[in-house]
This record gives sequence, structure tokens and C-alpha cells, in this order.
Amino acid sequence: MTDRIVWEEPFCGEGNNCFRLGTDPDGNAYIAIAGAEHTYLTDTREALRTLILDIKAGKADHLL
Repeated sequence: MTDRIVWEEPFCGEGNNCFRLGTDPDGNAYIAIAGAEHTYLTDTREALRTLILDIKAGKADHLL
């Protein structure tokens, strides 16, 4: 399955805190730690879209 995932370039914070987002042809989305793409969280692209929009809207600011 992981050979069908197209990973984006890593999003990195300070140090080695890098995450990767990916998608597959079946409409699934993936989040993984860069270098550990074999262990990922998966859901639909719509769920990933909602997550990103909610983060951009500040709904996760309390985690910072």
C-alpha cells in the first residue's frame, strides 16, 4: 500500500520535527513523521482538508 502513496516534501519545525502529508489514487490522505512513512495516520482527503482548515482557523492554537 505505501508504494501507492505520493508524499509531499516534509514540513519541518525547529530541529528534526518534520511531518509529511501524502495522498493515494483512492482518495485517502496520510500523515507521517519524516523518515517513518511506514507508520502513518490515514483518513479521507476530506478529513485532511478539514484538519488543515481548522488549524489555519486557529482551532489548535491552544496546543502551541
